[in-house]
Amino acid sequence: MRYLITGTAGFIGFHVARLLIDAGHTVCGLDGMTQYYDVALKRRRHAMLLQSPQFAAHEAMLEDAAALRRVYEEFAPDVVIHLAAQAGVRYSIENPRAYIDSNVVGTFNLLELVRAFLPRHFLLASTSSVYGANEKIPFEESDPTDHPLTLYAATKKATEVMAHSYAHLWNIPTTAFRFFTVYGPWGRPDMALFKFTKGILDGTPIEIYNNGDMQRDFTYIDDLAKAVVLLSDVIPGLPPDGGQPGVSPSAPFRIVNIGNSEPINLLAFVEAIEEAVGNKAVRKYLPMQAGDVPRTFADSTLLQHLTGFHPATPVRTGVGKFVQWYRSYYNV
Repeated sequence: MRYLITGTAGFIGFHVARLLIDAGHTVCGLDGMTQYYDVALKRRRHAMLLQSPQFAAHEAMLEDAAALRRVYEEFAPDVVIHLAAQAGVRYSIENPRAYIDSNVVGTFNLLELVRAFLPRHFLLASTSSVYGANEKIPFEESDPTDHPLTLYAATKKATEVMAHSYAHLWNIPTTAFRFFTVYGPWGRPDMALFKFTKGILDGTPIEIYNNGDMQRDFTYIDDLAKAVVLLSDVIPGLPPDGGQPGVSPSAPFRIVNIGNSEPINLLAFVEAIEEAVGNKAVRKYLPMQAGDVPRTFADSTLLQHLTGFHPATPVRTGVGKFVQWYRSYYNV
């Protein structure tokens, strides 16, 4: 089939596109190549995808509605996977406008296109951050998400409800997935694993917030990409449609958690990196940062029910693969 993917020069988009290409599909990738982190890393990802004749790349910002429309109309996708966004919890405190422009306005522009040129399935990325500081664990898709702690989380929640309204009004089959702390090779330099690995290799202090008293449901990138591809084939139907699991009562729309369902203590995560690198970290313990949460924990029952798949890569295995990639990529 023909897949339009936004954010293919990004960490997750790159892996999803590569998996679809390997399965024989045609992928049109769109990316804005923003300066949020090393653009050279983004261009390397696109260069790898461009080695396949089944991939075409376009450079444009989601906020540029005219450019987005040109790409969409020319390619005429069967499925749209919306992964592009301004990411990062902490950066949303420093530069909030980037999140409104990219996540809210950009998603609106894309929703207008899927309304006008209906694909078989529209999928978009959300985040576990929408659960805020919910104390009930594990987090289920039906849990309240009305108290986001950062603008990043608020914009991702906004895209979920925007997509639901479009699904309801124009019968657009839509799946939103909530990602839980994705990590692995070709990851973003602003993420903890990247920073910790660099610090341990360089012998510089790594910053550990809340004195390490945090837990994250770490999800390996290959598992997440597989889950996204599998979900692209599980199309929500119009309600009631036989009571499809997870489907909204008023729209062909569902939300699905994608996580390992196995929270790992942050200090155990650091120890896994130390083991893979072969050096001990110089640790700098700090208090909790604004907007952070003490734990994340996905209930991935719905994902397994819909696809028969559950992310299960052990953290030590995933961290080992990342460190191997990091050493090769940076020649260290």
